[in-house]
Amino acid sequence: MNAGGALWLLALVFGCAGSSDSIARGQRYYEDNQYERALAIWRDLERRDASFPPGERVRYAYLRGMTDYRLGYREDARHWLAIAKANRDRAPASLEPSWNERLDAALSDLAHGAAPSSSGDVVQTIAAPSADPSQPPEPGPTTRGRPDAGAPAMPASAAPGQP
Repeated sequence: MNAGGALWLLALVFGCAGSSDSIARGQRYYEDNQYERALAIWRDLERRDASFPPGERVRYAYLRGMTDYRLGYREDARHWLAIAKANRDRAPASLEPSWNERLDAALSDLAHGAAPSSSGDVVQTIAAPSADPSQPPEPGPTTRGRPDAGAPAMPASAAPGQP
C-alpha cells in the first residue's frame, strides 16, 4: 500500500471513530432528555456527511427521529424513523427490543396524525394579540412542528422603516 492509500485509510478510520463517539454523546443527551443538545449533535453529523456502518446508520436514524419526535418536529421525525425502519432489517441487532417497539409506536402515531402522547413531546400554543392591552390574550391555535409554525405575521405598521 502506498503512502497516499495509507493516509486515506487512516483518515477513514479516524472519521468513523469520531462519528461513533458523536453518536454515543448524542445518545447520552437524548437519554438525559437534553433533546436540543442531541439535535445539535445529529445536525453536525449530517453537515459533516458522516458515513456509518449499517448498524450505526440505523441507530443514528432512530435517535435522530426520536429526538425530532420529542421536540415536536413531526415531519422530520417521520423521515428519520422511516429510514431507521427501512434499514433495521439489514442490521437487526442494531436496536434494542424496546427501541424497536418505540420506533413502531412513534411511526404509527405519526401516520395517524395523533397528538404527541409521551412526556417530552412539545406542542406549542400561539396566542393572538389582544385588542385590549389590559386583558390577557385568548389561547390561539395549537401548532405542531417547528417553533415558528403558525406564528402571527408581523403587522404592516411594524415593518422596518415604518413609523
